[in-house]
Amino acid sequence: MIEKEIRFTASKSSGEVSAVLMRPEKARWLLVFAHGAGAGIRHTFMGGMAYRLAMRGVASFRYQFPYMEAGKRAPNPQPILIKTVRSAVAAARDYGGNLPLIAGGKSLGGRMTSMAASQEALPGVQGIVFFGFPLHAPGKPSEERGEHLFKVRLPLLFLQGTRDQLADLALLRPMCDRLQVHVKAELHVVDGADHGFHVPKKSGRTDEDVLEELSDVITHWSVGLERNPFF
Repeated sequence: MIEKEIRFTASKSSGEVSAVLMRPEKARWLLVFAHGAGAGIRHTFMGGMAYRLAMRGVASFRYQFPYMEAGKRAPNPQPILIKTVRSAVAAARDYGGNLPLIAGGKSLGGRMTSMAASQEALPGVQGIVFFGFPLHAPGKPSEERGEHLFKVRLPLLFLQGTRDQLADLALLRPMCDRLQVHVKAELHVVDGADHGFHVPKKSGRTDEDVLEELSDVITHWSVGLERNPFF
């Protein structure tokens, strides 16, 4: 297992940010992995997912957005976030060698990845995975944040908890069905999980159990991409 600290330029205006490459010996894919709005690449969810994916042959390149790198709470303007996604994909290609890429991230990170892909293709990326797609603000059901997804021409994997207050499944399920006209969109629902993929003790499961479940789903999805490549 290789774990390497990396720095790359997010954009000319925002400068360098940090990233961590975790690559198992027999990696088959490389996930370009963005964090959510409130926690960076050192968060237990990010590290836990990266480790479990590595155990299944999926390397990861998890990276910071400039605001998080600078220790700020408010996310950068959307153009900077999108530029960072594109720069991270380019850096991951450089450090990952010939590994095929999937991209995505937790909440904000996943949405910015698909926003970038909806504007212009992400070179080398063969699919996008969302760890809790933030379809709307808490308590304000809407599909507006998902409109750009119909411009993305890549397979999409949505990982969502039944207690996620940022994605009403009554809206997300039919949206995924409509997306099937354009791309292959899969929705995997984690029973009892909230937006951070935490589950209550009364469920009889642990957060670690959920990480294992998510890792298995992503691994199975990536095998499908190998058998039926989009390009």
